[in-house]
Amino acid sequence: MRHVLPHRNSSFVPHVAEENRFDVVIVGAGPAGAAAALVLARAGLQVLVFERGEFPGSKNLFGGILYSTIVHRLLPGFWESAPVERHVTRRKFSMLGQEKELAFEFNCPAFNQPPYNHSFTVLRSQFDRWFAAQAEAAGAMLFNETVVDSLIFREGRVDGAIGRREDGEVHADVTLVAEGCNSMLALRHGFRKEFEPHRLQLAVKEMIGLPREVIDDRFQLVGDEGAAIEYLGGDAVQGLFGGAFIYTEKESLSVGVSCSLHDLAARKVTPHEVLEHFKKHPCVQPLLRGGEILEYSGHMIPEFGRETLPRIAGDGVLFLGDSAGLVNLSPFYHEGTNLAMASGVLAAETVLALKRAGKPMTAENLSAYTRRLAESFVLKDVSKYRRIPDFGVTHPQFFDRYPYLLTDLAKDFFTVSETPKGEIEKAIFRRLREEVGLFRLVRDLFAAARALR
Repeated sequence: MRHVLPHRNSSFVPHVAEENRFDVVIVGAGPAGAAAALVLARAGLQVLVFERGEFPGSKNLFGGILYSTIVHRLLPGFWESAPVERHVTRRKFSMLGQEKELAFEFNCPAFNQPPYNHSFTVLRSQFDRWFAAQAEAAGAMLFNETVVDSLIFREGRVDGAIGRREDGEVHADVTLVAEGCNSMLALRHGFRKEFEPHRLQLAVKEMIGLPREVIDDRFQLVGDEGAAIEYLGGDAVQGLFGGAFIYTEKESLSVGVSCSLHDLAARKVTPHEVLEHFKKHPCVQPLLRGGEILEYSGHMIPEFGRETLPRIAGDGVLFLGDSAGLVNLSPFYHEGTNLAMASGVLAAETVLALKRAGKPMTAENLSAYTRRLAESFVLKDVSKYRRIPDFGVTHPQFFDRYPYLLTDLAKDFFTVSETPKGEIEKAIFRRLREEVGLFRLVRDLFAAARALR
């Protein structure tokens, strides 16, 4: 008997084979799942996407910057129709001490020209919905508000997924899992182990509404220019392993913190308490003054590193994006969405190549996906910064002691007095030597360089 799932979200109704069978089932309509669906549907494959949220993006969160090289490749000039907020021309990296700030800022008006340095602030609830709609327009079927409880196994291989809805058992030649960091399907079916707390960051964010002209004035922006401020450790996160951020949208700011689960538990503080502390800092509060809190949300961020990634290819199944732990751990980039979209494209290309060659979706054949990832920027960047989670545990002074010390030394250096400058410099050097020690400082700097190379 032929069963066809009722199609609720698109006017396109493709041919569906017996037993609710599709070429591909995708779990999750975030950037990874939508990118894969778009590529596969364009190639004429029958694609079904399950999304647990009310709509794509309704349950998704990130700081606010979309690095858009992949989406631009899929949809050239996407910014002309996509719900982007601002293109980022101003970047700032800051350390906060007690009532002090030491920062480096880069401003590049040249980024005002298309493709805008492939850097946009977006709101996931809007962008993800738009991106998934592009996959629908290409022929993919999207079912929202559907939790996938388990994968279907037949003769030892994955043969689809079971969605929590009427007639939700769907079979497929290959299943792509893109359900986010806390992938219960990966855990339930043995593709990953339980998380280690120091390999997970918990991010919380508020959207704070402000008039556009106020944002432009406070952040020195013109037109659709945007600013991104990254705060690295220090008083921004009460000395925890993590950081904070402020990103500008058209009429709101994304303000948040991200901290290691290990440190949050060890210090017995909540992310909300850390965020409130950050917002009250005298160097941050003026930027937020008069704003209205529009939204509060949280999100888990994987920090596995290359050696501890979950298994991402099996018989009849591939894992994408956060489900595969594909996040750039560099404190200067915070890249996730572009790696997710790249993984979706590479997974789709792997499936298409096997389809065209008439080869089965075995683990051995699907391992070409891993090779494609390794040859791309995705695993190269994941590998480059793989040591950072362990570094955060073994060198907490970089997030606690050093930011406070450096901002104090900067205050001493810039304090105006009649003390000769040579004596000021000697006093700073003496304090640095007494509080840290030259040998330890050199050793720590070497360890930091090693973690970032």
